[in-house]
Amino acid sequence: MMIHQYKLNGYNIVMDIHSGAIHVVDDIVYDIIEKLTPPLADNCPEELYALAYSKEDIDQAYAEVLELYKAEQLFTQDDYARFDKLMTVSPIKSMCLHIAHDCNLRCKYCFADTGSYQGGRSIMTAETGKKAIDFLIKHSYGRRNLEVDFFGGEPLLNFGAVKEIVEYARSKEKEHNKVFRFTLTTNGVLLDDEKIDYINKEMSNIVISCDGRPEVHDRMRPRVDGSGSYNSIMPKFKKLVEKRGDKEYYIRATFTKYNKDFTEDVLHFYNEGFEQISIEPVVTDPKHPYALTEEDLPEVFAEYDRLAAKLIEMRKNGEFFNFFHFMIDLDQGPCAIKRLRGCGCGNEYVAITPDGEVYPCHQFVGNPQWKMGDLDSMEVNLATKETFARSTVYGKDECRECWAKFYCSGGCNAANMQYRGNILKPFKLACDLEKKRVECAIMIQAALAE
Repeated sequence: MMIHQYKLNGYNIVMDIHSGAIHVVDDIVYDIIEKLTPPLADNCPEELYALAYSKEDIDQAYAEVLELYKAEQLFTQDDYARFDKLMTVSPIKSMCLHIAHDCNLRCKYCFADTGSYQGGRSIMTAETGKKAIDFLIKHSYGRRNLEVDFFGGEPLLNFGAVKEIVEYARSKEKEHNKVFRFTLTTNGVLLDDEKIDYINKEMSNIVISCDGRPEVHDRMRPRVDGSGSYNSIMPKFKKLVEKRGDKEYYIRATFTKYNKDFTEDVLHFYNEGFEQISIEPVVTDPKHPYALTEEDLPEVFAEYDRLAAKLIEMRKNGEFFNFFHFMIDLDQGPCAIKRLRGCGCGNEYVAITPDGEVYPCHQFVGNPQWKMGDLDSMEVNLATKETFARSTVYGKDECRECWAKFYCSGGCNAANMQYRGNILKPFKLACDLEKKRVECAIMIQAALAE
């Protein structure tokens, strides 16, 4: 049984973690729930009468709480633990194709060592990419819908290979009863009309990287020569999105210690015409001057509150944008398996390097101990897949008793490994940020439901 209670923006919110029920309550119900320990008796416990409310009001409020309890929407038993035993190796359905281990920007916070992934700069040949498609077809087994993300470095440095690989995959769809969904992540420097038209035709989703206001972006995402890139990329991004119509895209930013007022960057994107917006906190070594640390959390939390209030205000005024960290489905949400183990890294999802090595995800690339196969053998290490398949919130001691476990699914395995030395040990800074975002997202739903 697990309850999480919090107050935000004038709302009293009570979350029953194991049923998924969320209640917006008045002060008296909030205070009563805070004092209760199940099982609940039919009669109001005497100790509740010490609360600063009348006996009549307390009796009425307790009756409401008891009704929720009997309806299994409050203090419910954990029914998810049984699914943990069902976690097994799955077919691979998604692949991150590192089409270029090179980049024409030198982003200061880049986890990929400005595109080289702690190794030499290299470009994937079209033949290697085609073998990667064959690898995905082989290891997807009965899965029909497959996803391929062209990633870097900067994928547009190798645009010719991208087109050859897409054409090859399309040629294999009918033969193997597969449907490929392609995405591409780009910094926009090399975008032109030809590439925009091709991307909008073939890519189901496109991730465009920009950090917000010009001064924020240029400080962290300079060119090789140190000059800014904002003025070059922004007109191209606007043209791409305008021509894209209703196909999926999002503009993705990273905020650092230098722009803890990132609401201004969200609003900048909105004012430039973008409605699908993601701004992620930087994850990096705390020794860097731009790193976010525990000391920054109160300021960052206050900024999430400010952004949430602004989003509510704009939605109620008929304006619209999605902020990805505030998107949450309270009606159905992810399936039980996704709640328990998250993104599928190393099990349903892999990354392929330019030389054909297989890793659990793009953030493990460059770490030889996590290599889990290659395209020469066309095989994958099943023991590694098993490790990730069983990497659930019930195998992570710090997650098992955390109220947010079904929302973050144990956090990012790569970040856990890098900053805690173990994929089963969650990275606390990331956990704290995720909890705050979940609280804001649920409050937004409450506000918009009025």
